[in-house]
Amino acid sequence: MNIESYEDAFNRVKEKKEGAFIPFIVAGDPDFQTSLQIVKTFVENGADALEIGFPFSDPVADGPTVQMADIRALESGMNTKKGFEFIKSLREFTDIPIGVLTYYNLIYKMGLDDFYKTAKESGVSAILAADLPPEEANYVVKAAKKHGIQQIFMAAQSTSNERLEKILEICSGFLYVVAVMGITGARNEIENSTVKLIQRIKDQSEIPIAVGFGISKPEHVKEVINAGADGAIVASAILNLITENLQNKEKMLQNIGSFCRELKNATKD
Repeated sequence: MNIESYEDAFNRVKEKKEGAFIPFIVAGDPDFQTSLQIVKTFVENGADALEIGFPFSDPVADGPTVQMADIRALESGMNTKKGFEFIKSLREFTDIPIGVLTYYNLIYKMGLDDFYKTAKESGVSAILAADLPPEEANYVVKAAKKHGIQQIFMAAQSTSNERLEKILEICSGFLYVVAVMGITGARNEIENSTVKLIQRIKDQSEIPIAVGFGISKPEHVKEVINAGADGAIVASAILNLITENLQNKEKMLQNIGSFCRELKNATKD
């Protein structure tokens, strides 16, 4: 399978005058097979790239919704090794970019080189370690380059211009812009400071920008795309649909499919 690069994916949507819709799921939530079906639903309903979380017991950047998804996934038997098997299974039906969102402890425990080598062999396009500051990322960036993986970093409203410059030097694939100060979770509105941050990044770099944390409605997606972002990452609002429909898988998949179509439509001009 020819895996699409992030560059090609963002160019593809840009040619259509759209933004990229990037849905998130925790691998193995609520179980391996159901989460596979959920990602198939993402792909069938407009996903331009995928963000897959590897469950972790202490996800410091995440709010209650992602924490509950992590717990369900861990209780279903998911671990790092099975997370890579999950990515391999995804590659049986999609060639769009797949980013792994993880915490550095999982990388460290497996071994830096081993983690990136296995990621590449499994079909991973990019890795974001949510708790890894750019100042400490030298070895990780080297491992990513060695194995042909793009290393994604985050920027927030509090990121200084000096620090942003450093992040942009080492970031590849896209820059993950944090839309809210604080942990992940659905929010009611997008902060004006997020719009200013997007504009600040655009002044310094041509790297694609995807906005996440708190993007929970089609209106949010439209707002960040109109502000200049190249894509929108939606996590907690989708995970809520899993939580609400754990006893009815058919309804869960229907609701997720319908929601994904709405979110994708919001990226269109």
